[in-house]
Amino acid sequence: MPVSLQKGQKVDLTKGNPGLKKIMVGLGWDVNQYDNGADFDLDASAFLLGENGKVACDEDFVFYGNLSHKSEAVIHQGDNLTGEGEGDDEQILVDLSKVPAGVSKIAFTVTIYEAEERRQNFGQVSNAFIRIVDDVTSSEIIRYDLGEDFSIETAVVVGELYRHNGEWKFNAIGSGFNGGLAALCRQYGVNV
Repeated sequence: MPVSLQKGQKVDLTKGNPGLKKIMVGLGWDVNQYDNGADFDLDASAFLLGENGKVACDEDFVFYGNLSHKSEAVIHQGDNLTGEGEGDDEQILVDLSKVPAGVSKIAFTVTIYEAEERRQNFGQVSNAFIRIVDDVTSSEIIRYDLGEDFSIETAVVVGELYRHNGEWKFNAIGSGFNGGLAALCRQYGVNV
């Protein structure tokens, strides 16, 4: 039975699941009915961060334009341009045993592609979630449903994996930003 989290909750990932190495991070959402003539394209990304909360280099940013981290610890499964259908809209595979020692946190984000030009925001998105699945057994370990807390934001930090006393934990963040992907990149130290 997966642990269902609320915003701000932190939960242990590896301590209660000894031997857990490979996980799948699934992100999903639905688009509310709208009529501005433009398709909605949401994008999941992962930022591999050091103790300072910044990437060590631009390659520590895994997204539709850089699908695999050089360590192969984080691999994006590809861009879903429509978000249609049930279940995960985008998936990111994480091999915890390959995460470089200098990485203390992996932040998972969702942004709206060309949000400004298309006049779109997270107020038009519903049923957004992140889930952590044991990639070996396919069992869901953690799920965080974001709720409808957003209005004008164009980017959301959904959650983060982080190291604590040699174990991996998950933090349900659910924090919205304006400025889309560029704002997140600036926050995490990626050159844009």
